[in-house]
Parts: sequence; structure tokens; C-alpha cells
Amino acid sequence: MTRIFVTLLLSFCTTAWVQAADTVAGKALYNTCVACHGAAGQGVAALNSPALAGQEEAYLARQLNNFKAGIRGSAAEDVTGMQMRAMATTLNDDKAVADVTAYIAGLPAAGASFDTPGANLRNGENQYNAACGACHGGAAQGNANLNAPRLAGLDKAYLERQFSNFESGVRGSHPDDRLGRQMKMMTSMLNNEKDLADVIAFIGIR
Repeated sequence: MTRIFVTLLLSFCTTAWVQAADTVAGKALYNTCVACHGAAGQGVAALNSPALAGQEEAYLARQLNNFKAGIRGSAAEDVTGMQMRAMATTLNDDKAVADVTAYIAGLPAAGASFDTPGANLRNGENQYNAACGACHGGAAQGNANLNAPRLAGLDKAYLERQFSNFESGVRGSHPDDRLGRQMKMMTSMLNNEKDLADVIAFIGIR
């Protein structure tokens, strides 16, 4: 009896996992995202759309759910966030979110480096390691165990905009955004514009 119960439980869990990771359905859902985020999830800087490829599935799902719930993208100052919030609402249920994030998470990581004229990359590396590396990883690769997203591959304007949003409270102020509030507090460690510019330049060559 015990063996039968365990077998049934494993079968149920496996079925649930397969359903939650239906990348075929996810690819179809992602077709509505391609115009802004690119066919390979590489992002389109000219449209203020960040790279998605290379991000962990859990992070992607959390952000989509935050947009849907108004935890992110509800501030009047967050124009691009409001646009994304509208798009997120087209995902009708948790299954749709699971499917599309499973598909995106399977895409090869984006590698969009950018020019860093005048940047002090040594200072950027030092400041990054002091303020960001413990969570986001030494190469800005992210850390799923700490719920810290990948920063490498994101374009310069997006990194600048999100830092500013956290710093000003446009992002990370919602009472249900615990991780966002943590990031909002961390922005105080980079209160010098030159240091911030150097850090972003350092991320840009990862």
C-alpha cells in the first residue's frame, strides 16, 4: 500500500511539474512579447524593453505577478512599467505565467554589452563588489538562492532607470514587495553619480 501511495504521489508531482513547464504553450504565449523583447529575449533598448533571456524562471514569474497585482508598474512616474503591467494582464492565470516563464528561462542568456567611454572600470568593479556582488554575483550573473536577478546582458538605460526607480521609491515601495524594499535600501550604498556610472559600465562588460 505504501509503495502504491508513493508511486501515485510521484506520478502526480511529475504531472504537475510537466504542466507547470509547458514550454510549447509558453512559446506561443511569448509571441506577444517578441515585438518588444526580441525573438531571442535579447531585449530592444530603443523600445525600453530589457533582455529577459538568462533570467531565472522564478524571478520572471515574480515580476509578471507583481505587474499583474499592481505591486510593480502602478506608479504614475513609471511609464514603461505601466505599459508592461498592461501586457502582463493578458496572461489569464498562473498556468499561463508558468508556461511563458519556463520558455523564456530556457533561452540562451543575452550578452548585450555596451560602450563605456570615460568609465573607470576598476572603480566600477570595486564599487560593484562592495554594494552588489554579494547578491547579484561577482560577474553579475544573478543568484537564484538570494532571489537576485541577472544584471549582465541588460542595457545601460534599463539599469540606470531601474536604479533610479528604486532610489526614488517608484519601485520597491509597495508593502507587498519585500524583495523590492531590500533593493531600495541597497541603493543608498551608491549615492555618488560617478560611482554608479562606473558600476553600470562594469556590468556592461560582463
